[in-house]
Amino acid sequence: MEWLQQQGQRILDFFQDLYKAELFKLDDGNYFTLDLFLKLVFYAVIAYIVGRLIGRLISKTILNRFKIDRGTKEAISSVIGYLIAGIGFLIVLRGTGIDLSSLTVVAGVLGLGIGFGFQNVASNFISGITILFEQPLKVGDLVEVDDLKGIVEKISIRSTVVRTLDNIFVIVPNQKFIENNIINWSYRDQKCRVHVPVGVAYGTDTTLVTEALLAAARKHPHVLPQPSPKVWFKEFGDSSLNFELLVWVDDPPSIPQFKSDLNFSIEIELNSRDINIPFPQRDLHIKNIQDLIPLLQGAGNLTSKNSTSVDSDAIENTNSNLRTQSLRDLLSQISYFQSCTPRQIRELIEQGYRQILQPEQVICREGDPGNSFYVILSGSVEIYSEKLGKHIVNRHAGEFIGEMALLMGIPRSASIRTNEQTTLFVVDHTNLQKLLSHHPELADQISAELATRSESLASLGILPEKIDSEQGMFKWIRQRINTLFEI
Repeated sequence: MEWLQQQGQRILDFFQDLYKAELFKLDDGNYFTLDLFLKLVFYAVIAYIVGRLIGRLISKTILNRFKIDRGTKEAISSVIGYLIAGIGFLIVLRGTGIDLSSLTVVAGVLGLGIGFGFQNVASNFISGITILFEQPLKVGDLVEVDDLKGIVEKISIRSTVVRTLDNIFVIVPNQKFIENNIINWSYRDQKCRVHVPVGVAYGTDTTLVTEALLAAARKHPHVLPQPSPKVWFKEFGDSSLNFELLVWVDDPPSIPQFKSDLNFSIEIELNSRDINIPFPQRDLHIKNIQDLIPLLQGAGNLTSKNSTSVDSDAIENTNSNLRTQSLRDLLSQISYFQSCTPRQIRELIEQGYRQILQPEQVICREGDPGNSFYVILSGSVEIYSEKLGKHIVNRHAGEFIGEMALLMGIPRSASIRTNEQTTLFVVDHTNLQKLLSHHPELADQISAELATRSESLASLGILPEKIDSEQGMFKWIRQRINTLFEI
């Protein structure tokens, strides 16, 4: 028993000696011991925790008062936390009596060891510092690296946490983001363009396809009006005419769901216009076709019984389609678009959209900003003054409305409402600029129409004094349109 106590005491003395062993001597005469090392590690952990807490506190109390995005706030709070932790550790070193200048040799030896033994750790550490300061990606950004695509949730010194679109968290070493090509969908500008491929059957009217795709795009609430949607005819495929719908969105993380919703809308628009999406086609060559003639004749007798009902349904569907005119046909009936080529009509459809309104529906009100130009495709509207409580004039199919406020850069001078079910072709300010650039004759017709309304323009106080003829009025209006729309 006594022998066991002696052995136990020896072991305890050994660890006590090891704990207080002088590992090496510092320049100031002090010795670096294991005891001092463990204390430094403990105080370093405390300094790190305090620094992180202060960084988060600053983020929640101070940075939230400013209009700073989430990623920038996270980067600022992280940098502040690491700075406070580093300063705290230096203060601890001074407090324990260690002369910082005496650590230069030790730091050099440790740095050399870390360089060889912990290359990846050091590389990730430096990469993390680079990411925090340069901010090529921030918390909340949608990024794509290699085969990984997701949202940045956290950026630390060693690694970055990315949440995939399937809500799976992936820890990625920071070195990956420095050495590889990174796609950052949210960098500087959230707005990005989405490509949606669509194939239709050969023989389909390409202008009708353009109208259908643009209609689907403009009905989707997440599609940005500017830049306006576009349709590209990509190629003549093996079994289809291949198009591509290009739209702009400002919420990159929602793009997968957005494309699904848009595909549903495209399918509805194509079906409403009887546009078919083809199956892959193959040619079948039959060597002994004579043997199949009796079988085909028998099948013909069976199908002839139902031919009458099928033909009647086809006729009814055809009549129904004839009653539903395409936007191309409606625009071609307008006098100043009748001379347009099919290509010009297709470009025209890209600049605006069709709007169907019910009777007594208000299109715009007196005093509203003039941000849209309308062409009446069918039906009629009433222009009236709400302030004066009187009717001004009716406009019918083939005429344009809302042009005075938009083209003169003034608020609406009157209100407009429909007299019956009315179809309008609506063009906003930006697209009207393109429209007038491509169709200068339309600007001439609008100027000529406005020149006949000198009393209305005079009542608004925007006419110069030295205009004494309708021709002078026309030139002044035409020049004002050129100036406002930079054409």
